[in-house]
Amino acid sequence: MSVDQAVRLEALDPGHPQAQALMAQSEALMSALYPSESNHFEPASGLRPPGGRFFGAWQGERLLGCGGVKCFVAGDEPAYGEIKRLFVRDEARGRGLAKRLMALLEAELQGLGIEVARLETGIYQPEALALYRGLGYAERPPFGGYALDPLSVFFEKRLAPPAG
Repeated sequence: MSVDQAVRLEALDPGHPQAQALMAQSEALMSALYPSESNHFEPASGLRPPGGRFFGAWQGERLLGCGGVKCFVAGDEPAYGEIKRLFVRDEARGRGLAKRLMALLEAELQGLGIEVARLETGIYQPEALALYRGLGYAERPPFGGYALDPLSVFFEKRLAPPAG
């Protein structure tokens, strides 16, 4: 089933009360699945410009999903964006919403001139693993400040350079 066209994606402050409530749901789920040392919750401040971007998926006045990117442009590695806080409410899952959010996050990175997207997820999330693999993400070793963790899976995708 496809996402209802009434769902709109737009930039969102991660401090918005509905965004905070959705992130709390995500944290509760991740905390039930993994020990604290395997959870890497990005604070809202890390997803605000200039170094971050955050988006919400709305149906009317109800936030159904969210996701953000944190941009890394310094250091020894090439610039990359890390996908963070991707989460869709239970009742909105299976409708293609996570794919739409991922496409928006990737387009945002491309618009910033960043050609590599990375992310970390857990082994007990088969739907997330299938989503990322289906979108062309390939497994890779830990990156940035992550350590090797048998409960984590690290992914990367090369994005096409922006047109024009």
